[in-house]
Amino acid sequence: MTSTPGGLDGQDGMVDWDLAVRIGSRLAGEGPQIGRDEAAHVVAELRGDAERSTALVRDFTGLVAAEHDAPVLVVDRAGWVRANADGFRVAIAPMIEKLSSKKAPSGLALAVGSRVTGAEVGGLLGFLAGKVLGQFDPFHAPDGRLLLVAPNVVHVERELDVEPHDFRLWVCLHEETHRVQFTAVPWMRDHLFSEISAIAETMEPSKVLDDGLQRLAEAVKGGLRGGSLIDLMGTPEQKAILDRVTGMMSLLEGHADVVMDGVGPTVIPSVRAIRKKFDRRRKGVGTLDRLLRRVLGLDAKMAQYRDGAAFVRGVVDKVGMAEFNAVWESPDHLPSKTELKDHDAWIGRVLR
Repeated sequence: MTSTPGGLDGQDGMVDWDLAVRIGSRLAGEGPQIGRDEAAHVVAELRGDAERSTALVRDFTGLVAAEHDAPVLVVDRAGWVRANADGFRVAIAPMIEKLSSKKAPSGLALAVGSRVTGAEVGGLLGFLAGKVLGQFDPFHAPDGRLLLVAPNVVHVERELDVEPHDFRLWVCLHEETHRVQFTAVPWMRDHLFSEISAIAETMEPSKVLDDGLQRLAEAVKGGLRGGSLIDLMGTPEQKAILDRVTGMMSLLEGHADVVMDGVGPTVIPSVRAIRKKFDRRRKGVGTLDRLLRRVLGLDAKMAQYRDGAAFVRGVVDKVGMAEFNAVWESPDHLPSKTELKDHDAWIGRVLR
């Protein structure tokens, strides 16, 4: 249904990424049946809505994204699988490097283990590829990229029986907000990478690799099945990092929801009906951040995403959007886990 991003080949030793992409793409399927002309129209409309959303987000939030940074790609399901396998590979690279630096598995164990783990990753990506409407991929060099999954947008607008043009703009508003967050805030992307690297630095290879590759593969598989890698990252320092990452993701997601609800009524006539129907469907639908939360054992913290929207609304209602934007000035201004539920505490610490 569109162009597909590339750039992923082979293995990194512990995961067979090619296998993951093949399995994920096969499981994802192609999506709804749609004629070639209609497909081209959907792709063009999503690109146009994403471009239109940039100014709408800027005017509402005051955040100005640099031009031509973080390209917008309209992809099919297979393209989303490949892009996320690529992003996931980059995200866990510091951990893989740290874990493999002390002990190298034998050739046979490495080959078998990487295929097993690749199959697990592919299965999860294939499942999610049919559900994700769009996402910002911060792991794509140099500035990230915005992915809009055209067949899924068409599938959901049909499923919900909503006005297609309104729904497409509504989706683009949310996803474009994430693109603006990362491109208008120059430190955001590096900060996320630094937190991931910090997790890797706290990991003790001997603890993870006592039983060789099998122990790592089982741990990763457990996380992808909805379990957690927290057993490998259970120190107070590691849990503090995970709390910070969860807080940041909560802020970004909540902020995007506030933008959708703030801008939507001014440009989307049927926004109330869309929001009502979509909220009923939303549980369980994920993007890359939810993939990361599942692997890192953060599923239990889903409520913090609602806290993120409540935090943004609470601060904006009290001090206005311009003062709220102090949150983007430095990593130190990000709300803590406690402040997400107490916006007055954040106002007192950062603004006063």
